[in-house]
Amino acid sequence: MAKDLAIVLNNGSVNSAVVTAMAAQRFRPILVMVEPSIEVSSSRPRAAFDQQVVHFKPYRSYVIPLSFPTTPAPHANATMADPRQSAPLEPKLLELLSLISLGVRFAAHHQAAAIYLGTRVGPATDELAQATEYFQIWSELVQLPCGQAELELQTPLLELDAWQVIDVGYQVGAPLERTWSCEEDSPEPCLSCRGCRDREAAFQQAGKPDPTRVVRKL
Repeated sequence: MAKDLAIVLNNGSVNSAVVTAMAAQRFRPILVMVEPSIEVSSSRPRAAFDQQVVHFKPYRSYVIPLSFPTTPAPHANATMADPRQSAPLEPKLLELLSLISLGVRFAAHHQAAAIYLGTRVGPATDELAQATEYFQIWSELVQLPCGQAELELQTPLLELDAWQVIDVGYQVGAPLERTWSCEEDSPEPCLSCRGCRDREAAFQQAGKPDPTRVVRKL
């Protein structure tokens, strides 16, 4: 086992930057991005990922173009759901199946000691308990195919609120200015989509300036 290497699943987001910075405190990271579109060059999340690669100077970096079918709505009234409420947990965990499997393949290839994910559920008791159990099961499963009894599946942001992730990011020196949260693939964040609004709220609650906004004002 290469005890100094860790696989980090990174999609260019705030969570990804923070979890990569945390992994880099213990390991030499190997950054892996799953690109959902073959039009990689126009992807804003891809551009953020590339900027984080420049910042962290990882041992290796990979971009894997993959596409997945849209997860079906859990019920007929899903489109009427209150947008202020968090999305259901089950589709999030379903999407992670392929990502974790990919991380395991890279961990086996590089004989890495850990796999890091920036998944965040928050402190909600029921969902946090479900997600914690889910990742505990995966932690045991990934060790067998890799032949590494000490391989760790790390989700250090799992129980944090969004504002706490920002706070941790400042503490570990994460390059938050090299992240992308907007749901639009435009040159500048739209500032009106859910991703932009959640980002703004998180920075405000943390009492920290969003470095991407500061850079634009300058």
